[in-house]
Amino acid sequence: MRGERRRPERVVVLALDGVYPFELGIPSRILGAADGRYEVLTCSVDGGPVRSNADFTIGVQRGPEALADADTVVIAPISPSDVTPDLPDGVRAALARIRPGTRIVSICTGAFVLAAAGLLDGHRATTHWHLADLFRRRYPHIELDPDVLFVDDHPVLTSAGAASGIDVCLHLVRKDHGSHLANTVARCCVVPPFRDGGQAQYIERPVPETGAASTAATRAWALERLDDPLTLSDLAAHARMSLRTFARRFHDEVGVSPGRWIVQQRVARARQLLETSDLTVDQIAGRVGFATGASLRRHLHTAIGVSPQAYRRTFQRTG
Repeated sequence: MRGERRRPERVVVLALDGVYPFELGIPSRILGAADGRYEVLTCSVDGGPVRSNADFTIGVQRGPEALADADTVVIAPISPSDVTPDLPDGVRAALARIRPGTRIVSICTGAFVLAAAGLLDGHRATTHWHLADLFRRRYPHIELDPDVLFVDDHPVLTSAGAASGIDVCLHLVRKDHGSHLANTVARCCVVPPFRDGGQAQYIERPVPETGAASTAATRAWALERLDDPLTLSDLAAHARMSLRTFARRFHDEVGVSPGRWIVQQRVARARQLLETSDLTVDQIAGRVGFATGASLRRHLHTAIGVSPQAYRRTFQRTG
């Protein structure tokens, strides 16, 4: 019946030696703010304290048996120096307790743990961009996308570095309980409901020369005019730069081309309208600058793998 609440989803976070304390706490902080919808527990491979990558150890009250009862398992990241091709026997035995079909989430280097255990075979994945080459060398059979903040390849989700753990946990809330609750959680934790642009924008790039004009004002200008065609010439003219200079500087600052960024912003605006309005797909396409509803469907499916109708059924607030 509507209004009934199921038992809380049991989320078990596995803390390994070398764990990052900040990322270890993300599931509890984000999912714990979701109005009692999740029960977040932490375990280690032996039920004992865990060495962090900081100057302290972390006391953990539960052992690996907690993994057997989990609805969702989160693998917290460990220091790169602790990332080895062969899993310690205790880690492998702990992961073997996870029931088939359980949703599994990794944050940052946690993807290496899943890959070493064979849990990413046949799945798309991501990890911190700085470790992408190492990941590809070790696991060439796994399709890696180092440009995104997270990948949801059900039932396995992988996320990039540090704060992307927040992004993927908010995504879980949105997926499980809708955008309204996810937005409430985001406001409570003072974080954005979702970030656009992927981790490509955070990859180390040459610093623009001193005194170089920024494209920030033009990006703000474009966001107010997404329903316009917005060609590269339009953007460069607003920034008062040549096409070549603008394209280079834009990519240095944002990490993607102007054209790709515009598409990302149009998709983000379309998602917002699908969640909050009753406009048709064609009407939304016109509002955000896609020529047709078919174009919106294609771009949305490329971005998040679903149709506008499926997205609306999942995330539109009701009642």
